[in-house]
Amino acid sequence: MRSTGILGALSRRMLIGGAVVLGMAASFSTNALAAPKTGAVIGMAVEPGGLDPTIGAQVMIGQVTWQNIFEGLTTIDKAGKVQPQLAESWTISPDGLTYTFKLRQGVTFHNGVAFDSSVAKFTIDRARGADSANPQKRYFASIASVETPDPATLILTLSRPTGSLLYWLGWPASVMVEPKSAADNKVTPVGTGPFKFVNWAKGSKVDLAKNPDYWNKAVSVKLDTASFRFIGDPQAQAAALKAGDVDAFPEFGAPELVKSFEGDKKLSTVIGNTELKVVAGMNNTRKPFSDKKVRQALMMAVDRATVVEGAWSGYGTPIGSHYTPNDRGYKDLTGTWPYDAAKAKALLAEAGYPNGFSFTMKAPQMAYAQRSSQILQAMFAEIGVTMNIETTEFPAKWVADVLKAADYDMTIVAHAEPMDIDIYARDPYYFNYKNPAFNDLLAKVEATSDAAEQDKLYGEAQTILANDVPALFLFVMPKLGIWDAKLKGLWENEPIPSNVLTEVHWEE
Repeated sequence: MRSTGILGALSRRMLIGGAVVLGMAASFSTNALAAPKTGAVIGMAVEPGGLDPTIGAQVMIGQVTWQNIFEGLTTIDKAGKVQPQLAESWTISPDGLTYTFKLRQGVTFHNGVAFDSSVAKFTIDRARGADSANPQKRYFASIASVETPDPATLILTLSRPTGSLLYWLGWPASVMVEPKSAADNKVTPVGTGPFKFVNWAKGSKVDLAKNPDYWNKAVSVKLDTASFRFIGDPQAQAAALKAGDVDAFPEFGAPELVKSFEGDKKLSTVIGNTELKVVAGMNNTRKPFSDKKVRQALMMAVDRATVVEGAWSGYGTPIGSHYTPNDRGYKDLTGTWPYDAAKAKALLAEAGYPNGFSFTMKAPQMAYAQRSSQILQAMFAEIGVTMNIETTEFPAKWVADVLKAADYDMTIVAHAEPMDIDIYARDPYYFNYKNPAFNDLLAKVEATSDAAEQDKLYGEAQTILANDVPALFLFVMPKLGIWDAKLKGLWENEPIPSNVLTEVHWEE
């Protein structure tokens, strides 16, 4: 009952929510309306800070460029499976230490430069080098050497078995880049994909055009043009969709407005799965969050169902660890620290904080983060803890202050990477969480190719996090997609953050 009261109070504050000439003109208008559309305008809530996924961590970069402009040796399909791409095949030595890739021939970058093994070597060496700015540099850490015996062959020799290598090579951070243009990819990206970069009007949109020389003739790209428009305000997103100014919002940012589209025959509402894990990360080396009992008490003070209802209008799945129900080896650990304000307060007193404490939440401006923060603020107040909310601009300031400097008490963000439980083993990483036993489990996952054994290890890793609570595990966001009913081919689910346009087309 108490949590419902909190939600009710918060809801009121948060959710506002010549005849011949005329005849010719009419004929022209009718014919124009009948002509099939060859372009699409895709809406996004947050504009990326750059357009090169090999040097920037923001998922929005990949949502514009991955599989549209840039491609990798492998790729991840709509079912989340690894598929060949610029590498048409590969073999792995029995000891798991040598990967030999056969590269596709006849592939060229948008600037006309040929893709071959020397380009692949440049890309991988750039990503694993000492001065690498790659956001997933760890993906390449086990690569000891890169050899190019001929233009169509690439050999990677590893220092240790790495069971996830083929999957990691399909990621946005692993896309192939052309050496001469690589330095400028942040603003003028050049790739091998089905679309070429045309223009970036900062603060407004990114325009792409169909690549007439695309290598993959098995794919029939239907769109001649595509634009990504950036609209942060949820009401403006809804208005743009209803007015037809935007053809699709694959990740619609206002769940409370979803029902307003019911009965609209021009628009389709598609609710799918994502990997977006909303967690409230804590600085595990800063008091009082360095005390595990404090973190556990805060977790018990959180009614996840109320958070989902208040923050995302009931769309979402509560989680008890940094893992989604879509992922292999998933365990439901929401019962590890079930909601119990009285026990939370008692545990807090046991940790030496009978009168609670105060701290600051650095919350990005996105709706889910702001709303979740306000709900958490009210819940923590129930156990005597005062949480101040400091809105932190995302991505630039959040990346600088939280992700890079770890200068924060608590923050909240949706982690979009699939199977990214290993972030708690990274050093450094903004949680500042250190647990050798957890790190050992993640190392064992990579050391084996046995899927059943990997799933078991993933389960053990989830359990450690659920018990230690390095972050408050809240919920998985669904993919709330709203788009023109005649627009087909967009991914309904999101196994990897993306807006893949290869199969997008208009129904005739």
